[in-house]
Amino acid sequence: MDGKKIALLVGALFVAAVTAIMAKNMFGTAAAPQAVAAIAPQPTGPQVLVAAKPLPVGTILGPDSVRFQPWPKDLVDGAYYVKGQANVDPTKMIGMVVRSEVTAGQPVTQGSLVSPEDRGFLAAALTPGMRAVTVSVSGASAVAGFVFPGDRVDLMLTSNVDVNSSAPSAPGQLQAKDDRPLQTSETIMRNVRVLATDQRYDNQPTPDGKTQISNFSLVTVEATPKMAEKIAVAQKLGSLSLSLRPLADSTTDLEKAIAAGDISVPAGTDPKSEKKMLLDVASQPQDQGTTFTTGGEVSRFARGNMTRAQAFAQNGRKMPSQALLAPAAPPVVHVARGNTVTDTPVGGK
Repeated sequence: MDGKKIALLVGALFVAAVTAIMAKNMFGTAAAPQAVAAIAPQPTGPQVLVAAKPLPVGTILGPDSVRFQPWPKDLVDGAYYVKGQANVDPTKMIGMVVRSEVTAGQPVTQGSLVSPEDRGFLAAALTPGMRAVTVSVSGASAVAGFVFPGDRVDLMLTSNVDVNSSAPSAPGQLQAKDDRPLQTSETIMRNVRVLATDQRYDNQPTPDGKTQISNFSLVTVEATPKMAEKIAVAQKLGSLSLSLRPLADSTTDLEKAIAAGDISVPAGTDPKSEKKMLLDVASQPQDQGTTFTTGGEVSRFARGNMTRAQAFAQNGRKMPSQALLAPAAPPVVHVARGNTVTDTPVGGK
């Protein structure tokens, strides 16, 4: 190997070594890049009040009903609630009622809301076709003040039925006369919406942010015209009590409505449609399928039933003489075994 080639090889090795040393120093002293969080741009345009969820007619506004949202300046209408304007405070709108329907994300206009101080507030809070009925209650029968406007309750009627007549239970045997009244409690209506308690239409918290609980003597509920008549009669028969229902929806009511034929579920119904049907059922008051309890079910010393003659007398009818002589027939259960059906009496003593 001649001298020129050796010199070139040595020069190339020297250049490579210098380059490696410079690269090592460069990458060794370079600082690691720092991750910088991007700052979201603050909206500079106007913000208008929009519906956070669908608000049908008669909806009572709550804390989660509305929110502010940026809106194009050229599309801001004079009827909108704009953030920063005087008297525009969402916390003070709690308890107002929707007069015209507002879809989710749509701006809320000043004409679409009515406050408790405005005329026609209660009429706007009513669902179309419904009536407002005021019921007199006590502190004990009103769930100790824990019922607020917008809640749903059951109405229970407690009364004493005067029974003064007696009837023979069997030929030649007279039943002992019992003049004690029959104490009864009956759930006459279910899923009734509360509109107001006394003169209170909203559920605004106290200045320290806590829920204000107070006793009331009057409660205004929403009912159908027929149910309003029943409530008026029930207040003459005895005392009414409130039974608070949970806020969570239950599929039990939907299943009962489907079994009773009140609603029909089309084939291929998706969960979203089923939820809508559930909400429709949950918003309907009911006065069918009521339950009752007599004093005999609570205490063995209380009267637990009425004789057949007393039942006829309470209904304003005269009991036939044949019924007075014949004992009441026990209930019968029909038992089917293949093609054979037999009747088996039950409940008799």
